[in-house]
Amino acid sequence: MTTTATAPRPAESEGVALIPHWIGGAAVPGSGRTGDVYDPALGVVTKRVGFADRADVDTAVAAAKAAYPAWRDLSLTRRQQVMFKFRELLDARKGELAEIITAEHGKVLSDALGEISRGQEVVEFATGLAHHLKGEFSEQVSSGVDVYSIRQPLGVVGIISPFNFPAMVPMWFFPIAIAAGNTVVVKPSEKDPSAAVWIGRLFQEAGLPDGVFNVLHGDKVAVDGLLEHPDVRSISFVGSTPIAQYIYETGARHGKRVQALGGAKNHMLVLPDADLDLVADSAVNAGFGSAGERCMAISVVVAVEPVADALIAKVKERMAGLRVGDGRRSCDMGPLVTQQHRDKVASYIAVAEEDGADVVVDGRGIDVDGDPNGFWLGPTLIDRVPTTSRVYTEEIFGPVLSVVRVASYEDGVALINSGAFGNGTAIFTNDGGAARRFQHEVEVGMIGINVPIPVPVATFSFGGWRQSLFGDTKAHGAEGVKFFTQLKAVTARWLDPSHGGVDLGFPRT
Repeated sequence: MTTTATAPRPAESEGVALIPHWIGGAAVPGSGRTGDVYDPALGVVTKRVGFADRADVDTAVAAAKAAYPAWRDLSLTRRQQVMFKFRELLDARKGELAEIITAEHGKVLSDALGEISRGQEVVEFATGLAHHLKGEFSEQVSSGVDVYSIRQPLGVVGIISPFNFPAMVPMWFFPIAIAAGNTVVVKPSEKDPSAAVWIGRLFQEAGLPDGVFNVLHGDKVAVDGLLEHPDVRSISFVGSTPIAQYIYETGARHGKRVQALGGAKNHMLVLPDADLDLVADSAVNAGFGSAGERCMAISVVVAVEPVADALIAKVKERMAGLRVGDGRRSCDMGPLVTQQHRDKVASYIAVAEEDGADVVVDGRGIDVDGDPNGFWLGPTLIDRVPTTSRVYTEEIFGPVLSVVRVASYEDGVALINSGAFGNGTAIFTNDGGAARRFQHEVEVGMIGINVPIPVPVATFSFGGWRQSLFGDTKAHGAEGVKFFTQLKAVTARWLDPSHGGVDLGFPRT
């Protein structure tokens, strides 16, 4: 059916379920303020979520603080056993979680399952965290003196996650934080909050002590409460660049360790020797998967002439076969998360037209396999986008793929390096020398070589450069272990039985 923008429908009934906080191992209704949670494929309110006030923040942090000493002092083996059990339960029941994500975010079930699988990688990494918590030891650094280092947890840590990956992004952080001995307060997006509560209940089933994992819903009140609370030792955040900068500056001002991952404008550089069928497949998957609502989406194809025309024809052909609709109907792409976001993304198409770009495929008013009131916008392809246009300079966060034509490899790299963001980028070529030069010269944190979405596996760390990352520590991998632990150095001397007296002087070499 052909769809047009419509106003979201109200709830079918005033009796819709209320999503509570999860604090101290129990559901807590909260302060009384609530927000609407939509099913984006239906355009209707299906639930409401309780918003936190400062008292709720205090309650959640107090629960985490109370649980911390016992969890910190539990043996690494026992903590790993809980994480292993959580991993087993998640693997067995991830279909339930995928359905929750699709119902509140809108992404198709296959995308939801894919997000859970990527999050599971970090859970699995955390099951072996004992190895990564090992310190160093130097014997006899001075006469009878040894020095060694140990890694210890921080205490209560806060996680503020975005709407686009309600399971995967929190899982970038909390498995490592918990396995290292910290306790956690997660503030999920109010747009799709149920996944976090589901995870809390699953952790309880896995044997995690109450208070180690807590979920606090809400808006800026909850965010600022965590940023300013004296008992919260660190903040992990993923979201837009302006908010990431705010999180970083506010958290640092209140004495917290902060990792704040911001926005992106990811480029795919296509050289003339590239396999254009591979490029076209990759551009469609990376540009329109999860409706383009991901910070690692490819949003700009930088085509080194003379390949642009041939590549656009191949991309357009593949786009014609995409089925847009309800994510529970085996479609390729679902709706956007809210009507407001859908309208914002669609507005960029009008901007492109005003700026003289060529709208090759227009996603407005498409035929969809779903309710006409859903928040629909089809895949959109725009050619000859001026680099001065907002379509090029701003993060759109939707299924809009732009094409910029350049004359050379050097022009393409210069274009990528001149941008404000530095999250991810990719090069498509069959020339190994060009690829090696690209990975050396491009000023971006995550690089793909014939790989369109270069999200590293959990044993490596995720994060960009420039306006895509605030703070000096990235997510998961070795960087994640460093972030959620503090290093302590111990200098020790144990007197030999033959010592025979007291010596208060300095050790002698």
